[in-house]
Amino acid sequence: MMTSSEMRHAGPARGQHLIFIAVTLMYWASLYTYVPILSPYLDHLGASYAFAGLVLGSYGFIQIVLRLPLGIASDRMKARKPYIMLGMLTTTISCICFAWGEHLGLALSGRIISGIGASTWAAFTVLYASYYSQEQATRAMSLISLLTASGQLMGMSVSGYLVKTWGWSSTFWVGGAIGAAGLLLSIGLKEPKGGAAREPIRFKDLLSVMKEPLLLKVSLLSILAHSVLFITMFGFTPSHALALGASEMDLTLLVFAFMIPHAFSNYISGKVAAPKLGSWTVVLLGFVVSALCTVSISLVTSFHWLLVTQVLNGFFQGLHFPLLLGLAIQHIKQEKRATAMGFYQAVYAVGMFAGPFLAGWLNEFGGLKSGFYFAGLLGLAASVLTVRWGRAYAHGTRLLADKTKEAPVSQL
Repeated sequence: MMTSSEMRHAGPARGQHLIFIAVTLMYWASLYTYVPILSPYLDHLGASYAFAGLVLGSYGFIQIVLRLPLGIASDRMKARKPYIMLGMLTTTISCICFAWGEHLGLALSGRIISGIGASTWAAFTVLYASYYSQEQATRAMSLISLLTASGQLMGMSVSGYLVKTWGWSSTFWVGGAIGAAGLLLSIGLKEPKGGAAREPIRFKDLLSVMKEPLLLKVSLLSILAHSVLFITMFGFTPSHALALGASEMDLTLLVFAFMIPHAFSNYISGKVAAPKLGSWTVVLLGFVVSALCTVSISLVTSFHWLLVTQVLNGFFQGLHFPLLLGLAIQHIKQEKRATAMGFYQAVYAVGMFAGPFLAGWLNEFGGLKSGFYFAGLLGLAASVLTVRWGRAYAHGTRLLADKTKEAPVSQL
């Protein structure tokens, strides 16, 4: 019989691997099934742009509050399965809230509960990593990133068809059914004996990691990046598509136009682009072009040209997310990386909240296009900061290299 360490080295058992893949796909599909039609649905309910911004942003606000505490609780319990099941349960309840009736209060409640579900994501990643040896951790994270993009795409791609064929509530009922199936399937997940352990997130380490300048700078860039994303494709772009004459079915094209290039650039940014151009250069390229594409959303006059902006926007927005994640923990000691990552994930959720919330208020007074101009300005601000900090980082790296070369052998 294989020991637990031998099992981790060999990778997860096939049955467990398949269960985890299915649960993860259902988790993201349930969370994202209604995202492309959420802002149009709020328009349908008669919500003001300001209230729509509140609903869209509440998803991120809850994650600001809960992500870190849930991660700490999970680490202390050395248990991930209960939190995975909590995630599946809350995504299901979220969809049911929306489906229960066409009411703005239910819509806000449903989106808040979806934020609770999204706050449990760290438990998925830690459990999956525990199935593998330390040497296979990179492979595990690559696979789970692919599952994330795939689940989101699966959920988002059907929403337009469901609305067109069976009405608004059908999208929410389908999302709830997917979540319920994932909840039942998650009962079959197994944790390693002793729990899926990792170095726990500790409050006492928070102050020390928060003093790391690079982590703070990258966290701010990630806030701006998530603000742009949740104002555009995960926010008001679908409403703009309908205003240009698109049908509910056309929203599926909009999803594919954005998400497929987005997933592709996520995959190549760290493996291909960064080694050739440098991480800071690729991050800058992503911010500059996505900012221009976001501003152009307000300028296009047809749905077909909107699709073109989304292909480019999806690709270039996808470039910087993986690289920012790597830069965030680059200077953090191994034993404090879990704390740093928990801080980083909680902080970038500020962008998920603040971006659509502020854009909603701007849209209220200046029309739908003003939010895209605002998002474009955020992208340009991120570009300026990236140039400044990237140059400073490169300069510091060169100085360190020069000092290392000049140092006597006894000091090395």
